Amino acid sequence: MRRKWHDRGVEIDPTAQGAPEGDPYDWFQRAQRLMSEGNPDAAVVLLDRVRRTESSPSVLEALGRSLFEARRYEEATAVLTELVDRSPDDDYAHYALGMALWRLQQFPSARDHLSMAFVMRPDRSDYAQALSQVKATLRARREAGLVLKGPIEADFGGEASSSKGSA
Repeated sequence: MRRKWHDRGVEIDPTAQGAPEGDPYDWFQRAQRLMSEGNPDAAVVLLDRVRRTESSPSVLEALGRSLFEARRYEEATAVLTELVDRSPDDDYAHYALGMALWRLQQFPSARDHLSMAFVMRPDRSDYAQALSQVKATLRARREAGLVLKGPIEADFGGEASSSKGSA
């Protein structure tokens, strides 16, 4: 049995091999439950399926969050970048992208998105705290003459070494 989902013209065959039960709305709700239960990897599977039929900002946000929680930061960054491009006025999209970039040690870009989120919502202490920590990292790296993004190559003689970078 094929059904159209929310009159978007997308046909779904729930009997297809490997398809979860229900429709994309059910999958989205199930993925939200999985996230709240601490199972982001399973949520990613369902949300990826939802995204193939409906790529709304709420789906992108949920998928980005799930990928982040699953520690799949590069994939999260790609999804959250798409979200920011589609919804540039979404403070949480900038915050989430900034957090994913921070985990990838892309500190200047992380600072930029966290700054945008903080400007949009200065009442959010989590935004302020994340921005403050990224700025401190950038300041420390700059003062030590280290690259501003990416890992620091360690000299196992006890000294960190790297070339200078700029923001």
